[in-house]
Amino acid sequence: MSKTAQSVWENCLLFIKDNIQPQAFKTWFLPIVAVKLTDNALSIQVPSKFFYEWLEEHYVKILKVALTKELGENARLVYVIKMENTYGNKKPFTEKIPSANRQGAIKSQDVDVAIRHKDPELKNPFIIPGIRNLKIESQLNPTYNFENFLEGDSNRLARSAGVAVANKPGGTSFNPLLIFGGVGLGKTHLAHAIGVQIKDKYPEKTVLYIPAEKFAQQYIESVRKNTRNDFIHFYQILDVLILDDVQFLSGKAGTQDVFFHIFNHLHQNGKQVILTSDKAPVDLQDIEQRLLSRLKWGLSAELMPPDFDTRVSILQNKLYRDGVEMPNDIVEYIAKNIKTNIRELEGAIISLIAQSSFNRREITIDLARQIVEKFVKHTKREVSIDYIQKIVSDYFQMDVDTLQSKTRRRHIVQARQLAMFFAKKYTKTSLASIGSQIGDRDHATVLHACKTVENLTATDKQFRKYVDDLTNKFSG
Repeated sequence: MSKTAQSVWENCLLFIKDNIQPQAFKTWFLPIVAVKLTDNALSIQVPSKFFYEWLEEHYVKILKVALTKELGENARLVYVIKMENTYGNKKPFTEKIPSANRQGAIKSQDVDVAIRHKDPELKNPFIIPGIRNLKIESQLNPTYNFENFLEGDSNRLARSAGVAVANKPGGTSFNPLLIFGGVGLGKTHLAHAIGVQIKDKYPEKTVLYIPAEKFAQQYIESVRKNTRNDFIHFYQILDVLILDDVQFLSGKAGTQDVFFHIFNHLHQNGKQVILTSDKAPVDLQDIEQRLLSRLKWGLSAELMPPDFDTRVSILQNKLYRDGVEMPNDIVEYIAKNIKTNIRELEGAIISLIAQSSFNRREITIDLARQIVEKFVKHTKREVSIDYIQKIVSDYFQMDVDTLQSKTRRRHIVQARQLAMFFAKKYTKTSLASIGSQIGDRDHATVLHACKTVENLTATDKQFRKYVDDLTNKFSG
């Protein structure tokens, strides 16, 4: 029976599998595809130049033995690398590189081709020794875990998806997992919690948490030092990448481009990508369309401001962890008055405890009131959608139920559109969430409302007065 590239490679794999660690076999040999067998030369396609370099450095001997068993002493190996053109819109192209370590006759220029692309050492952006002794610190904060990320209606989907990803990274349909929501709602906490649980459950996996701002700085530095390939290769060896505040990539074309290629490599190889953002993908500005489409591949889960019961639970959990007792009526007072931000909630209770301790004052409702008033005054407060609907309804002398109703009467429609416009302007809530809270509308309706308000403001003097009056009420 005549040999094919596939049959030769499958026999080589059987031999290699018996002689190396299972994890190494899975990582470095399963992604390889046999593409052509010509005489005694087997061509195999590998995902990247980094892949080829690693095989040549660490596994060339076993490859040589396996191939010689199949094709004889004159066996030759050629790597085929499918390259995506980073700049411009050219189609992917392939580059053929012969194994520099094979036996038999080899032309000197072929050796030059193989060696020319070979970097002496992989640089780690975190200034950790080279790949031979590579140990990547996860940059995770172990205090941010699932145990102290309390579940409520506002975060149940995101938390459940996070647990699923932590139990089976890269093995769920939640890849990428994008967690989005306003400031102080726990996006970073949840991202760390996923990473911490993955490291606990799979210690051998390489997990890295990095803020998008730091990622961008590292990329710029790699371009300056001409180590862009090292930068890409480093991120391609991760099992789990957690990129925080992805909206920071807005307008940074070069950083988006390099992240696009890193994302593709990780996703194609079954690695997990976790992202956080202050906006839903559809609301992100100045992000390339091809990258935006990748962000929508998995699950986008929103964190919303916690309801009253969840706020109380968060405060009680914080007090329990700190070993502090506090009367329930004071806890409930804080929970009632700080509604939009978990960070503010915890900050207020820390301030209250500090004031009580330093001034040796008993924790009372009066002291809590003083702290909350000062805290809210000195904290940039995010206006809630409920508050916006109330202000707009009062201005147009209607109740909130009328504003949210299905009626198409012109003045009610305009009031509803203004509520949507100001909700988009003054909150970080997604368009879909704004629509669901203002009359159970969809994302497209909110987008249309915002455009209508902008158009009418520019062309209708009376309507512009509505906008100016309401703006003064919200900023006053």
